[in-house]
Amino acid sequence: MIKLRKYQSKDASHIINWIDNEMTFYQWSADRYGKYPINANDINDFYYNSHIEHAFTATDEKDRVMGHFILRYTNKKDKTTLRIGFVIIDNSLRGQGLGKRMICEAIKYSFDILKAEKLTIGVFENNAAALRCYKSCGFDEIEDVCKYKCKGEIWNCIEMQMTSEKYKQIFKF
Repeated sequence: MIKLRKYQSKDASHIINWIDNEMTFYQWSADRYGKYPINANDINDFYYNSHIEHAFTATDEKDRVMGHFILRYTNKKDKTTLRIGFVIIDNSLRGQGLGKRMICEAIKYSFDILKAEKLTIGVFENNAAALRCYKSCGFDEIEDVCKYKCKGEIWNCIEMQMTSEKYKQIFKF
């Protein structure tokens, strides 16, 4: 069972470690992030002084930190569309369904608590596991594909979305 709690400053060290592991695993480079946050102060400044409205840490029953995700509005004036900024999990917990459970919690929070009309997320085309996970949660691919230059290569980011109508169908309202 996972629990979500609001991001706390003490979570920064986990996030730094996970991002470093993701960058190694997917061969990402810091240029993808613009300014790559490299220490706890940068991470905390990013969360507390930026456009991120909702940052969550996933924990187990003993408050062991297992994962993290952020939600932000795509338009500050029109708060109907939310975007999942990123989802990261403890690498030692990969393949156990934690990512899917975190995404489902983000979906429920977005539509039930924040009353979003649409939720969006992007995934790099080479991350087949994440793409399968998002599809299994009910996200649909949309036509938009963003291109990013990483390590001298062009990577496609597949845009996905879920509407409140689809959410109601999936979660049987």
